[in-house]
Amino acid sequence: MALAVRIIASLAGVGLVTVLGYTVFPVNATSVGFAYVLLVLIIATLGGFVEALLASIAATLTFNFFFLPPVGKLTIADPQNWVALFSFLVTSLIASRLSAEAKRRTRDALKSKQDVERLYTFSRTILLIDNSESFPRQLVRHLAEIFQLDAVMLYERRTEEFHRAGPSDLDGINDQLRDAALLGTSFADSARHRVVVAIRLGSEPIAGLALQGAAMPDSVLQGIANLVAIGLERDRAQDLSSQVEAARKGEKLRTTLLDAMAHEFKTPLTSVIAATTSLLADPDQSRESRNELLKIADQEATHLRELIDDAVEMGRLDGAQIEVQFEPSNVAEIVREVVAAMQPDIDTRPVEIVLGDAPSVIAVDRRLVRLAVKQLLDNALKYSPPNEPVRVHVHNGTEMITVAVTDHGQGISEQEQSRIFDRLYRSPGVERQVPGSGLGLSIAQNIARAHHGDLTVTSRPGETVFRLMLPIEQKGTLK
Repeated sequence: MALAVRIIASLAGVGLVTVLGYTVFPVNATSVGFAYVLLVLIIATLGGFVEALLASIAATLTFNFFFLPPVGKLTIADPQNWVALFSFLVTSLIASRLSAEAKRRTRDALKSKQDVERLYTFSRTILLIDNSESFPRQLVRHLAEIFQLDAVMLYERRTEEFHRAGPSDLDGINDQLRDAALLGTSFADSARHRVVVAIRLGSEPIAGLALQGAAMPDSVLQGIANLVAIGLERDRAQDLSSQVEAARKGEKLRTTLLDAMAHEFKTPLTSVIAATTSLLADPDQSRESRNELLKIADQEATHLRELIDDAVEMGRLDGAQIEVQFEPSNVAEIVREVVAAMQPDIDTRPVEIVLGDAPSVIAVDRRLVRLAVKQLLDNALKYSPPNEPVRVHVHNGTEMITVAVTDHGQGISEQEQSRIFDRLYRSPGVERQVPGSGLGLSIAQNIARAHHGDLTVTSRPGETVFRLMLPIEQKGTLK
């Protein structure tokens, strides 16, 4: 339909030139001939060879009939008619070919520019892929979207997994993909617009990539293959880095737990040894003195057992999912027990306990909540000046019971507030000054969330408040 319209428009142009040159603006034959040549050039440039050829024939006939003597007759025998026809035909042929070549080069340039832009966009996308889901799965999805492909399929040799993307399916191509990944072979199916290329890292094939959609130049296919290879190698490097980091953190966890255990166990163990040594050195002591020493040994041994339980619990909670055993418990009573158990650490430090008026009995795991409160109080004592009070406030809300622990230390910067709950994180400014493992706050937050609550922090210079929030009504047990 479009060609027919262009042909009709071309013939109409010949007719318009004829009417203008013959009736409206009568001119000599030479001027009209130049007008016809100009018209053929325009038609060849804007249209194609067919339209220019038909316009040339029509221009030759009308030029002969209306402007060459004898006027009103078609006389091809005259040599000047042959010259006119030949001139129009050669003009249309050369002009249309030049125009077609120029259009082809323009289309090729635009296509090449589009391919380069797509390759650039794909390369940037590879760098921006996050860890929200599998890297190869995101890779093929972005490839299908950026290059507007019907289907993309990737077989990774290392994992032996297939990853698919696109609105269509690539059926019956698994064997070709495996061959490409193992042997480096290629495969093309022009009828179904499919191509399979090998993804190489150096000379070694590492994956096979199948594409279905519009045909692409070999240079673009090779560019895609190279970018996919770089992306897969980057993902592999990140996996190795994560494994190394996990191993490093695991070693650091063991070291910090051992250091924490040695530090925490030293005080009660020293008291037990002192009491038993005194009893052994003087067995003839009075009954009251022996009972006092035995009481001290018993209390410190109990304290030591609690420290061991806490250390083991911290290691378990850090490496596994938290299993919560709900039972009715009074949060205020738990807070009092924690403060009493930590009295040797508190010593003469001012600790204020503010309890709500209403009973604070809710369903919680008493052992875990006790450990969480202990971590918060221990953290406050470490970072608060010796002469400044630490405040523990139990607030009974309508939906939550909140245990707020406030200290008056130097505060936590906004940048670090988002990181202090990270596993093993310690502020560089205090890491060498204050002992600690970097596990307490992370575990306390995990305990709160296992109870469907949360642990938050607000801080400014001179005041830091940690809020342990526990819901009054539990909807179930989280494991």
